[in-house]
Amino acid sequence: MRIAFVIPWYGEGIRGGAEMELREVSTRLLQAGVEVEILTTCVRSFDSNWNENYYAEGTAMVYDVPTRRFPVRTRDTRAFDQVNRKLMQGARVSLREEKIFLREMINSPALYSYITEHEREYDLFVFMPYMFGTTFFGVLSCPTEKSVLLPCFHNEGYARMHMLRQTYIHTKGMIFNSRPEMELANRLYDLQEVEQECIGLGMDTRIRGEAAAFRRKYGIEGPFVLYAGRKDKGKNVDTLLQYFSEYRRRNPEQELKLVLIGGGDLAVPKDISSAVYDLGFVEAQDKYDAMAAAELLCQPSKNESFSIVIMESWLCGRPVLVHGKCPVTTDFVRRSSGGLYFQDYYEFEGCLNWMLADSARTAELGRNGNAFVRENFDWNMIVRRYIRFFEKLIEG
Repeated sequence: MRIAFVIPWYGEGIRGGAEMELREVSTRLLQAGVEVEILTTCVRSFDSNWNENYYAEGTAMVYDVPTRRFPVRTRDTRAFDQVNRKLMQGARVSLREEKIFLREMINSPALYSYITEHEREYDLFVFMPYMFGTTFFGVLSCPTEKSVLLPCFHNEGYARMHMLRQTYIHTKGMIFNSRPEMELANRLYDLQEVEQECIGLGMDTRIRGEAAAFRRKYGIEGPFVLYAGRKDKGKNVDTLLQYFSEYRRRNPEQELKLVLIGGGDLAVPKDISSAVYDLGFVEAQDKYDAMAAAELLCQPSKNESFSIVIMESWLCGRPVLVHGKCPVTTDFVRRSSGGLYFQDYYEFEGCLNWMLADSARTAELGRNGNAFVRENFDWNMIVRRYIRFFEKLIEG
């Protein structure tokens, strides 16, 4: 089989999100003998200028996978931002505004023409994530029987756009990263005619962390909570900082610290600056070592379609604390018995104190999570699920 993955941007050095997922999925499928190609634009990344063709047009090898890039057309950034602001705030938008949003975001007519003209050369086109122009117009350019969506849905305004709901119900198949994401999609969309599979994201189960190595390298002693990921309000890290500040004030005897890993420039409140270590980007093994050294990993985000860092923390033997308003991470915690979840400050404080009070108990939660990852998200298992689903769609 020959599979084309379509994504807005793709390149080396992109550290998270759908790009990291695609890197792993495409590489593993290629190793399993599936012919894989990535179709994308010349834009560098999500954070860069969507009007700038950073990469050269044409084909390049990225992580050993053929990657075909197409130029973007100039967009009206101001018009897009006006509509996008409303969607981010959860406000309703008109059909006219939806058209502006889709037309003025990242788009490549050359990419859509390529899909139309070369569709016979591929068995399936897999589009991701759901809210970008390359996915919406790419699906419209592709024969229904060959279009597959890997949406990475969140419970947000974009998912409720009328034009998306009317278009994506005509794809051949959908692949989900978690059960709550699949349930959300079926609440919002009429997917009776769409083949669906909850595959999940694979993990390298050989991950190990060495707590002593982290403490030697960074000189951080005593108990600490770890956050690993993008530091911004979209990930609810401002709430974590606020809750941690309140916790330190109310529980000074714990002498608990907070370690932050990842990009972003969210300011740390002055009253807790001496107890917060912002390490920025670190090497992968340093991250695993930090997880092994932490009392627990806190993932405060309310919008996740999966969470790699939760799985990594469990593989390093440490429990997690997640936000109770995130269906995906809460579902993982419940199914695994690998941690706890909170919905307000007092639950946050109670969960922390419960886990800090008994090291044997937190170790057991970590072991539970470790077993859950190995039973459900080993890469060999995930690759077999992908291949079976692709074969089902092609044969069907």
